[in-house]
Amino acid sequence: MNVKISCGAKEDGIVIGNTYDKYGSQNLVVKWMMKKFDLTLSDFVNQVSPRTIHEIGCGEGYWVLRWHEKGFQTKGSDFSKKIIEIARGNASSRGVPTSLFEAKSIYNLSAEQDSADLIVCCEVLEHLEDPENGLKALQKVVNGYLVASVPREPIWRALNLARAKYVRSLGNTPGHIQHWSKRGFIQLISKYFEIIETKSPVPWTMVLCRPKR
Repeated sequence: MNVKISCGAKEDGIVIGNTYDKYGSQNLVVKWMMKKFDLTLSDFVNQVSPRTIHEIGCGEGYWVLRWHEKGFQTKGSDFSKKIIEIARGNASSRGVPTSLFEAKSIYNLSAEQDSADLIVCCEVLEHLEDPENGLKALQKVVNGYLVASVPREPIWRALNLARAKYVRSLGNTPGHIQHWSKRGFIQLISKYFEIIETKSPVPWTMVLCRPKR
């Protein structure tokens, strides 16, 4: 499924959305990595069989639109008004209601408006200045399960350097201000959630978990 992406645009000095089109890339390595990510995320979704899915940090809306087409009741939110405009444009071009997407910060989530059977928060926490408060906010809206993922360091940077990307920043993708090894991410998540399963589709760490009450 092709979607319009932001290509590294900024809002208030913050990089929004995807810096390149990883979904439509013809690079064989990128296609292999995205297939592994897709299979892992889809496996977690299928495991919990949610009726409702809310993707927090939805970017251009790729996953929300895919799940909508599969019959799930979905919504997506992102702090960036610009990226939500792109997501709504991607929805409109497919005849999907643009109301699926809302501009809202992770820190402003409310149980009344944003709860879902499954909360998905992939490729978001590494962008947050305060990821622990982000996780506390997620606790409030997870009715059943959370799927979260982050780049796995130092593999992420090494792969960027291997393809001669972001060399001046030692392979760090623009907008990434937090960095976790697999062990470090599990330790962080475990403060607030009970981890059910961890998977490592290269170069990410992805967890399926339930909130600690």
